[in-house]
Amino acid sequence: MSISRREVLALGGLGLIGAGIVTVPISTVSAKSASQLSARDMPRPYTSAFTIPPKLQPQSVTVDPDGSLVNHYNIAMRQGTAQILPRQSTGILGYNGTFPGPTIELDQGTRAVIDMRNRLPMRHPQWGHHLLATSTHLHGSASLPQFDGYASDVTAPGFCKYYQYPNFQAARTLWYHDHGVHFTAQNVYSGLAAMYIMHDPIEKKLLPQGDFDVPLIISDAMFAADGSLGFDDRDHSGLWGDVVLVNGRAWPVMKVQPRVYRFRVLNASISRSYRPSLSTGDPVYIVATDGGLMPASQAVTNWRHGSAERYEVLIDFSKYKAGTRVELRNLSNPNNRDYTDTNKIMAFDVAALTPAEESHMKLDPQWNRIPQSLAGSHVMSLTEKDSEKTRNFRVQRSGLAEPWTINGVTWEDVIASNFKLASADPRLDAVEVWEIENKSGGWFHPVHIHLIDFQILSRNGKAPFPWERGPKDVVYIGENEKVKVIMKFGPHKGRYMVHCHNLPHEDHSMMFQFRVGLAEKDIDDCDPILAAPPTLDPETD
Repeated sequence: MSISRREVLALGGLGLIGAGIVTVPISTVSAKSASQLSARDMPRPYTSAFTIPPKLQPQSVTVDPDGSLVNHYNIAMRQGTAQILPRQSTGILGYNGTFPGPTIELDQGTRAVIDMRNRLPMRHPQWGHHLLATSTHLHGSASLPQFDGYASDVTAPGFCKYYQYPNFQAARTLWYHDHGVHFTAQNVYSGLAAMYIMHDPIEKKLLPQGDFDVPLIISDAMFAADGSLGFDDRDHSGLWGDVVLVNGRAWPVMKVQPRVYRFRVLNASISRSYRPSLSTGDPVYIVATDGGLMPASQAVTNWRHGSAERYEVLIDFSKYKAGTRVELRNLSNPNNRDYTDTNKIMAFDVAALTPAEESHMKLDPQWNRIPQSLAGSHVMSLTEKDSEKTRNFRVQRSGLAEPWTINGVTWEDVIASNFKLASADPRLDAVEVWEIENKSGGWFHPVHIHLIDFQILSRNGKAPFPWERGPKDVVYIGENEKVKVIMKFGPHKGRYMVHCHNLPHEDHSMMFQFRVGLAEKDIDDCDPILAAPPTLDPETD
């Protein structure tokens, strides 16, 4: 199902995406709070217990003719409540009604089919925008266009769509989230986000598994006095909440054993960037980026982490005595809006072990190991000599009353072209270099390129930061930065999106599309809107 420009305007979109946008640049700003909660209702850091989202089990497993396993999942998007605050419940929209949604975990080569049912109300229960239509994007997957979560390929309430995911890529941390046209920010912020983990034999041999392979979904929020989510994107510039959540809990505390843990850190905030660091000043070890394992681990004392980026981090707690508390703090970055406690993320309490627990721990080959050499990949072996074309893109606004753009193009232009307009047209299997520049003062932009992994070649002519020297699909473009990335386009033909992952920017309307292996007038067998349309949901709650 697609929504045309006329339908968007009819649904009340003019005030959100038209010419009336006013966005005022900010420098890093600090204030006491953004929420309207009373002091007794405001959560306090390090008073809630850490939790891990539940894993979703497949409803069935089948075998394809080629011998591949296929996991079949059923997910219903619906209203729910979350216990984020100490005394009040908070209404959310969630996959299976939970926030965050359930984690999908599987092995490389096991395909997935997800029956995604939209059982949301017709309108957002708090903010009232019409037609709570959704489009599910598996972020980090080389999916076919019709299953990629194309923004205008939306599923209305009462309908469902079957998404197919090949899962042939190297092990990585992915996540699935809403991508519905013009309301991605509100839908993700309301809770439509969850982790998706893919393993492979190489990663299993090198890094901690099971209880010591821990997802950290970091987000931020602000609250109204009644405990409901507040939403203020400051005239579409971004939303910066005053409460930091990890796996849906405010500043939680996790009990850890004195050993090496692997943390899969996802920034699911719709705008905020973080600069995590340990309170002890000790290094952490970055071992994987968005697209999986790095060639070599990188020891860093902090790292810059933009929206939608994933970093897999090893922390060695064996150096701390039992009873030690280690905080994961946030040093923040320029162009955020910070509050009293947004300099905190979570805490770890190192536990004492019984002799039996200690003996069992030491049977794990990864309990005290920080691997130096990890794994190469095709994208990380590319050089500029492999590139057949260089393209230049600028993230910008042409004026305070104008929408966010990339090279002056908005998603409104794509819609007006009947989805024909493409800002790049690489051939299938082409290698290209893209330079992305941000001269728009006062902002940073995490730019996401769908379908592919890329390598960051340089940042302002210098080497990339140590933590980003692995395969990526989101690149942080800070104020006055120019970043050069290289990628190979494939394995699919079709149309895919590029956008800013500051989601209020994406919605207003910082997104374009590119075509892989297709001319504008070619028949598109994988049309992202028409090839696999949603159908009426035969089931009801």
